[in-house]
Amino acid sequence: MKMNKTLLLGAVAITAIAGVTYFGMPHVAAYRGDMTKVGPYHTEEREAALEKVMKNKDFAGWKKLMTENGRTPGVLSKIDTQSEFDKFAQAWLLSKEGKTAEAAKLRAELGLGQGTRGSGKGQGQGQGQGRNGAGFVDTDKDGVCDRME
Repeated sequence: MKMNKTLLLGAVAITAIAGVTYFGMPHVAAYRGDMTKVGPYHTEEREAALEKVMKNKDFAGWKKLMTENGRTPGVLSKIDTQSEFDKFAQAWLLSKEGKTAEAAKLRAELGLGQGTRGSGKGQGQGQGQGRNGAGFVDTDKDGVCDRME
C-alpha cells in the first residue's frame, strides 16, 4: 500500500513539473508564410542570403540554403522546378512589400499553406497515426509532414 502511494505521488509530481515546464515556456510560431515571423533557423546572415536568392530567382542557391545542416523542409517537395520557384520567389517578394493578398494567391496556386494554423488545409490536423504506424513528423515546423515512407 505504501509503495503504491509513493508511486502515485511521484507520478503526480512528474506530471505537475512537466505541465509547468510545457505551459510556462514560450512557444515559437515559426515562419509559415507570414513575413512578420521568423523560423528557428533565422539569422541575419541567412536572411540576407535568402533575400539575395529570392531577388535573383536563384533556384539552386535557394535549395542549397534550405538544405543546410541536413534539413529537409517540406516546401522542397512542393517547389521542385525553376518555374514553381519563380512564382514562389515572387510571392515571397510580394509578402515583403506587404502585398499579402497577392502573395497568398500565388502560394495557393503552388499548393502552399497561407500562414495560418488550423485552417484545415494540411497544416497539421489529424496528427495521429497514419498507415503503418507512421505519425505526423514536422521537424522544421513548416506545417508539412517531413516523414517520407
